[in-house]
Amino acid sequence: MSAEKEPQAAANEQPAAPPKGGVARMLVIAFVGIIIVAETAMFFVMVPSAEQVSAMAEEQLIESIQKGEEKAEEIAHEENQVKEFVMGMFGESFSPHDSEITYRVELDLYGLIRSKDEEKMKKEFAARQGRLRNKIRLIIRNASLEELNENNLGLIERKILTSCNHLLEEDYLIGIGFNNYQFIEQ
Repeated sequence: MSAEKEPQAAANEQPAAPPKGGVARMLVIAFVGIIIVAETAMFFVMVPSAEQVSAMAEEQLIESIQKGEEKAEEIAHEENQVKEFVMGMFGESFSPHDSEITYRVELDLYGLIRSKDEEKMKKEFAARQGRLRNKIRLIIRNASLEELNENNLGLIERKILTSCNHLLEEDYLIGIGFNNYQFIEQ
């Protein structure tokens, strides 16, 4: 029976006092709980709501679109900038149909083109330079004395512009001008 007494003796003994580590465990649990509550509160305060995120994204999109539009306008402005394209010097001696007097016309011709068309115009002008120069000479030779008068050069300018654009693949020239113009009776 001694074996039977041992379990009964153990049962009759009073339960042992809780270990001293239980208070410390409760403090750790309370501390972790406070940290979790504090982090949750910071999340709700610091993380923006869906409306705020949407508003910020919309604001950034508007800014990027405005910057893109400004760049596009800048590029378009630079591409559409008008430049002078040197077409050469021309000197022609001729006698008009209704006169026996010989005249000489000397002019330094340039065309107005857009910056974006400059390379194309250089290639076109190099490829068709002979035809363009011949057409310009014909226009000068076939002009009347009234057209060759300095006050009426607009008509000759329009004829040269139209003829040159007709010879080119596209209408690269938007205007014609003279750096130097002399009409001399010989």
